[in-house]
Amino acid sequence: MILQSGFAQVEGTRLFHEVSGEGPAVVLVHGRGLDHRMWAPQVAALATRHRLVRYDLRGFGRSRSGVNAYSHADDLAGLLDHLGIERAAVVGCSLGGGAAVNFALLHPARLLGLVTVGGSLGGYAWSREFQDTFREAHRIALESGPRAANEFYLGSSLFAHAHHSPEVERRTRELLRDDDGAHWTRPDLGRPLSPPAMERLGTISVPAQVMVGEFDVPDMLAIADILAARIPRARKVVLDGLGHLPSLEDPARFNRLVLEFLGELQA
Repeated sequence: MILQSGFAQVEGTRLFHEVSGEGPAVVLVHGRGLDHRMWAPQVAALATRHRLVRYDLRGFGRSRSGVNAYSHADDLAGLLDHLGIERAAVVGCSLGGGAAVNFALLHPARLLGLVTVGGSLGGYAWSREFQDTFREAHRIALESGPRAANEFYLGSSLFAHAHHSPEVERRTRELLRDDDGAHWTRPDLGRPLSPPAMERLGTISVPAQVMVGEFDVPDMLAIADILAARIPRARKVVLDGLGHLPSLEDPARFNRLVLEFLGELQA
């Protein structure tokens, strides 16, 4: 199924990626602490109709963090250049959702369509509870090591619904176990958008599907409302009975909804 894999040189680091299938390009962008393998349940379904690109964000999986300032959105543009892809639809989960939104703002001519899945959003005022989770993970990483921080992260409210299924919990634990956890303590060299994405959503002109699990954390539910209200051609899809990782929790339903959206882009 995998037609191509390797590393793409982008602005001070190399991004590991895998490409499957043929057709209009679709890029899947993972969440924090995870890597391209979180999308394994999507490959067979999406690659039958699309050139499917999965990759490890800078600092995760097999992609090193580098030492220079960067933007995940610019990294993605560099990856597309490496693969010879002019335009693609982008599907991003959590941190990857925020990266996908930034890509829509920084590289609008290269975007066919946008899907966010429990996505983050630059400029959003995170709740104290949400911020405390990441502060605590940072503290644990400093005192007990990054693996301990990953274990705490897995037990946080973000992954609460994943524990309802032994298989989803196993897959999520496996992904976090393989993450080196260095992102908990290293300096954040990411270049923020100015003005932030939240203030620029009205300029996104492509169709967008804003997906969020019914039982995702309140911040992600609030962000989904903002994205759906402010992106002109957006529609919101609430996935009943699911949490922060619907692509793992109910792959069949998730794949069907994403394929329907992608099909509309080609109509």
